[in-house]
Amino acid sequence: MTESRSTDSAFLSTLPPSRAANRLALAVVVVTGLLSLAVAPFAKLALPPTTGFLPIYQAALITNEFITAVLLFGQFHILRERSLLMLGCAYLLSAVMAAAHLLSFPGLFAPGGVIGGGPQTTAWLYFLWHAAFPLLVMGYALARSREQPPSAQPRRDMAAGVAATLALAAVLILATTVGHDALPPIMAGSRDAPAKFLVAFPTWCLCIAALAILWRRRGRSVMDLWIMVVMWIWIFDVALASVLNGGRFDLGWYLGRVYGLAAGSVVLAVMLLENSLLYARLATAHRDLGALNKEMESFSYSVSHDLARPVRAVDGFARMLEEDYAGRIDEEGRRLLAVIRSEAGRMGEMIKDLLAFSRLGRQPLAVADFDTQALVDEVVAGLRSEAKAEARIVRAALPPTRGDASLLRQVWINLIANAIKYSGKRERPVVEIGGYQDGGFDVFFVKDNGAGFDMKLYDKLFGVFQRMHSDEEFPGTGVGLATVQKIVTRHGGTVWATAQVDAGATFYFSLPRAGQRAGSPLSRAESDAPGDVVNVI
Repeated sequence: MTESRSTDSAFLSTLPPSRAANRLALAVVVVTGLLSLAVAPFAKLALPPTTGFLPIYQAALITNEFITAVLLFGQFHILRERSLLMLGCAYLLSAVMAAAHLLSFPGLFAPGGVIGGGPQTTAWLYFLWHAAFPLLVMGYALARSREQPPSAQPRRDMAAGVAATLALAAVLILATTVGHDALPPIMAGSRDAPAKFLVAFPTWCLCIAALAILWRRRGRSVMDLWIMVVMWIWIFDVALASVLNGGRFDLGWYLGRVYGLAAGSVVLAVMLLENSLLYARLATAHRDLGALNKEMESFSYSVSHDLARPVRAVDGFARMLEEDYAGRIDEEGRRLLAVIRSEAGRMGEMIKDLLAFSRLGRQPLAVADFDTQALVDEVVAGLRSEAKAEARIVRAALPPTRGDASLLRQVWINLIANAIKYSGKRERPVVEIGGYQDGGFDVFFVKDNGAGFDMKLYDKLFGVFQRMHSDEEFPGTGVGLATVQKIVTRHGGTVWATAQVDAGATFYFSLPRAGQRAGSPLSRAESDAPGDVVNVI
């Protein structure tokens, strides 16, 4: 789950490329470019057909593309970056189209191909495949360049993306089979027809355009670097196999297929290699971070405990001056003493919150199953008397939860209290509470129609003492959301948020799902329902 619109450098999509990676990518670019230039004059050299070449090549390509798509979908599910979903769909489409291309090839499994159509089907499938992939890569690059909120429901978005990809593939396949007779002929047997160049050249240009868009993107990641290498290889794949050659089974046709397999293997090989190295680094970092966290928790507890006494002394002496020397202090002096006491009280609240925050890391979890709805109702009832503005609180059906009820109560208190506070200046403040299932997690959310915040400041949202608004607008210490994140993380879940300035905010947190129970009410359809009104505050 991407609780913090993750900029975590432990992923290829966020990790900047090292000098070694840049040098290796450059070496691949130079070698493939020189090789392509060397063989380009001989691309039309006719070679004998090799029956086993295409099935072996295509099966390897399909496997590589499909595994790459699965790995990219996995990263999307963790990071919730929509660009990764787009790229995963590109590789899934490539795998499906490669399978259709293989099954349509004349004389391989059947005289006219397995999926029907006609003599133009295979060639048109190739060009539609090699046009759609760079278009989706362009979408990936453009999505990476724009600030986008993380996916709130990655499982649903992934299912929608896969369904849309398969639907697109089905349309393209049907266009080349059922609609075969409407397509212009671009093959004359195994040789190219004159019209083929008019299709091949724009397809080749799309590959160049995708590379150009990737090249112009600033702040490239390891993933961006190797997708650029992929598109570089695709440029020569399409050039040799369809622009410069003369038909099937010539040198350009064979070498273009080899390039296609190389391009399909690049991202997969890099992802597998880099993931292995990153896991080793993460294991070391996890060990070091554990020791550092213990030191920081001990330090925070010690500092905040030691600070509490002088702050209480300042407040106490200021109160004594107000009470015992009231007749000798003028109005300005009394105002200054009031300011001292007010700031001392605020400092005391911050120290109290810091003490509570530091204790979270040492407090063992008392894990048990409990009724989430009952807990939320109790929290809302407890907050009713503290709220200074009327708010209509709508709570949908919530499932049972497994965790530390006392700690998770604090999560609900902080999130609901924030929603009430930040929507308090609305004429009709509304707070919505609900949830849905996402894989092996129960996801809960608290939504308000209040002040919201600028998503450009998202990175500091869950930091200790970080505020999105001034104390004059909305008082607070800036520890509440940090506490929420720490509690949820200790339960194996994540926290994230979406917002718009003056349009409200929605805070989500996920928890590993408790054992399935009869009537567990957490389907997405139910969470979209208006829900039960718990309290009107």
